[in-house]
Amino acid sequence: MLEITNLDAYYGKVQALKNISLSMGPQEIISIIGSNGAGKTTLMSCIMGIVHGVGGEIKYKNQNITNLKTHVITKRGVVYIPEGREVFPSMTVLHNLEMGAYSKKFTKKELNYHLDSMYELFPRLKERSSQKASSLSGGEQQMLAIARGLMSDPQLLMCDEPSLGLAPVIVDDVFRIIVRVSQEMKIPVIIVEQNAYMALSISDRCYVLENGRIVSSGASKDLIDSDDIKKAYLGG
Repeated sequence: MLEITNLDAYYGKVQALKNISLSMGPQEIISIIGSNGAGKTTLMSCIMGIVHGVGGEIKYKNQNITNLKTHVITKRGVVYIPEGREVFPSMTVLHNLEMGAYSKKFTKKELNYHLDSMYELFPRLKERSSQKASSLSGGEQQMLAIARGLMSDPQLLMCDEPSLGLAPVIVDDVFRIIVRVSQEMKIPVIIVEQNAYMALSISDRCYVLENGRIVSSGASKDLIDSDDIKKAYLGG
């Protein structure tokens, strides 16, 4: 589904990513964990064409997307849910969801089908469909951001810090939804997350970033029991 080989990235003269290589299969949940400044968001931005790497290669479904523009990558089925949710605050929940399907040429029937699917997955959004996004709680805005991304019928979903700023009980809800998306909708998911325990709990495999480098990787069930990972990321 996705293969990255020897990717470097810079902000000016500062190297943000150093020789990154990773891969994911068609039905995996992959987590990428690391501290602030490790390069997690930069990696997502490179995949989306927001930041262009220097050297290296990004392949999606065996096609090179390294230098493609963001809107082209999106039309190919890669959807990015950014850190901080970034909903359209002055627009209603319904209009936010419709914006998620902007790049698709859905018929009215197809659009309504996708809306109904999102309302089934996120009942609270249906209750608040006529409210402005700015009036939603943080957890509801995160649900709206995910639902908006799913409206474009993605083939790969990338979530950047979905637990950021949310109460623990809401974090549980958001991660349960991500698992449902993977299992029921058969969409592979990449999660970038500082909440290492939650990310490892739901993912199949994990990559650990430090200072722009991958310093560890493996099955999430093995890493969650690793003494080094516990000490560095799990608080004990």
